[in-house]
Amino acid sequence: MTSPVRIGALVPLTRPGWTEAGRHLLAGLELGVSEVNDAGGIAGRPLELVVRDTAADPQKAVAAVDEFAGLGVAAVAGEYHSVVARAAASRADAVGLPFLCSSAVLDALTEQPTEWVARLAPPQSHGWRVYADFLLGAGHTRIAVATQPSVYWASGTRILRDRLAPHGGTVTELDMSTLTPAAVCDALVGHRASALLLLVGHPEPAVPIVRSVREDRRLASLMIGAPAGQPEFAAWAELLGDDGTGIPFLRYLPEHLGPLGARVGTTLRERLNEAPSFVAFEGYDTIVVLADVLRSHGTDRGRVAASWPRVEVEGTRGQIRFTRTPGISVWQWAGPPIQVVDRDPAAPDRFRTLHTG
Repeated sequence: MTSPVRIGALVPLTRPGWTEAGRHLLAGLELGVSEVNDAGGIAGRPLELVVRDTAADPQKAVAAVDEFAGLGVAAVAGEYHSVVARAAASRADAVGLPFLCSSAVLDALTEQPTEWVARLAPPQSHGWRVYADFLLGAGHTRIAVATQPSVYWASGTRILRDRLAPHGGTVTELDMSTLTPAAVCDALVGHRASALLLLVGHPEPAVPIVRSVREDRRLASLMIGAPAGQPEFAAWAELLGDDGTGIPFLRYLPEHLGPLGARVGTTLRERLNEAPSFVAFEGYDTIVVLADVLRSHGTDRGRVAASWPRVEVEGTRGQIRFTRTPGISVWQWAGPPIQVVDRDPAAPDRFRTLHTG
């Protein structure tokens, strides 16, 4: 029997991980593997995913990378949470294991430049600057952010502040480790903020904050935003209904999918029994890249890592190539699409494109 080519997959499948994102990421990864195997695998060898649940825990991710190294996987794929991906990337670099990060955006995935790690999602510094430009274009300069202690949220706040400040914009931080949703409403009134950004976990405390703001007549004209993408998933609409509409967020999809993206989107919808998120497409594209690398360069880990700059493959969201981006320590797809979208108040299952980057 032909031995499989194994890929380790890091996915948040249990709480406190964002399990809906994990489910979509895994669906994309599994569909990609299924199609590779239907097409003959890797030089006749089947491709096999070895899935480990990170549960949004960096230490679980590190342990999984160590396990993968011992299992002989050719590469590691996946992860959604940036802080978890950073721990996994640093460990993969240390043990010499290629890691293609699907969905995490934190700029500093590793402390030092590495040849072992590549990423499909846009770096946070780029995507969140696009979001800041959207805010400015919509006339918002007095911004409040409801935030929790995290290097990811702190990085996002800094990017927004740096982008808004030259245009007279201000960013006021509201610490959700000390404030209740009702106290947030009072603070928003006091700061005369025109927009509140949810730099917090989902569903807690994001959902209670939205409900409190929507119920407060003093804040009827306030825009709520969620650059990290909380409204992308169906659970958001199920929990909040109409209150969850009109909340702009970052989404990494093109305005129109090409033939490959449309076909994959149809299959993902059938697998998930709901509309696929951009995270599901990121998962599929991860396997597209790895399959191309493994077919072209073999399964030796060093050769896989050395192949990142030679990748040129069609993904669901565009042509994928990796480059060295100033300030980014890993190989980076420089061209992923970036949109600011929201759920249409007239039809919560429909998304409106508000801005593209």
